[in-house]
Amino acid sequence: MNKKTSIILGLCVACLASHSVTGQQLPAVNLGFTSFLDGAPPSGPGWYAQLYLQAYRDGRLKDGDGRDVRLPTVEGLKKAEVDVNVALAQVIYQSDQPLLFEGKWGINLMLPFADFDLKPDDNFVLSTNSGVGDLLIGPYLQWDPIMGPNGPRFVHRIEFQMILPTGEYDSKRALNPGSNFFSFNPYWAATAFLTPEWTLSWRLHYLWNAENNDPWVPLGANDSQAGQAIHVNFASAYEILPQRLRLGLNGYYLKQITDAKVDGNRLPDSKEQVLGIGPGLVYHFSRHNHLFFNAYWETEAENRPEGSRFNLRFVHHFH
Repeated sequence: MNKKTSIILGLCVACLASHSVTGQQLPAVNLGFTSFLDGAPPSGPGWYAQLYLQAYRDGRLKDGDGRDVRLPTVEGLKKAEVDVNVALAQVIYQSDQPLLFEGKWGINLMLPFADFDLKPDDNFVLSTNSGVGDLLIGPYLQWDPIMGPNGPRFVHRIEFQMILPTGEYDSKRALNPGSNFFSFNPYWAATAFLTPEWTLSWRLHYLWNAENNDPWVPLGANDSQAGQAIHVNFASAYEILPQRLRLGLNGYYLKQITDAKVDGNRLPDSKEQVLGIGPGLVYHFSRHNHLFFNAYWETEAENRPEGSRFNLRFVHHFH
């Protein structure tokens, strides 16, 4: 297998569920982890603990033209697929103290764990590594809701997320929980209350990545650098049971806007993209306990897997 083929295979298998990279691909990013009512913490100031569980299934690896990738095995070429299980713990502190432009400061800490299952498991090219992923630290500013005659009309937040290369990483493995490079991933999140019952939410990210000085071994390179990207989560929900249940639609879109680099040289046809859409809900057990469920089916994938994603998220507010 030549070097170019190895690179393309690495591109396709990288960054699949949100917690894997080869040396030059996108790091763990938020694809569908957040959805409804995203413009503010659901219960006001204080400490929050959140647990996310995500299952990614039947991720068919796609090349730069959106075609299925096949891996060499002892029985010949077989279609490449991947399943991923992700658990993510999050701690948030939301202050009640304005810091800048009336925005109240807060801090967000997140730590993931990822486990991969690549099929066929007897392929000659790609191997996996499971374990703890990269630590995310995000200072942010949260603005109070803009109120109308019937309740809130609009609420939003800006966060300056940083992904630190602290996770498990092995340059001999194509799939790793950690990225081995620093990333800056700021976002703007907002919720608009179209009516007291009907909400529209979004979270718009920009992603910049530093160099990886120990890239995936088959690249035969001294360093690599993932491209820049934009990605957005979007969701709309309607309140079915007052103060209890909202049902809606949720989605995400990722678009890499610059090519990856290997040894400082641009790697053509290396940009990733994917679109995921599906149904979801949020159930409010009380003012301080909330459960989110989201399902996504992916399409339009390039240089990454295309599969199904199921996300469960529990939020607890300490009071």
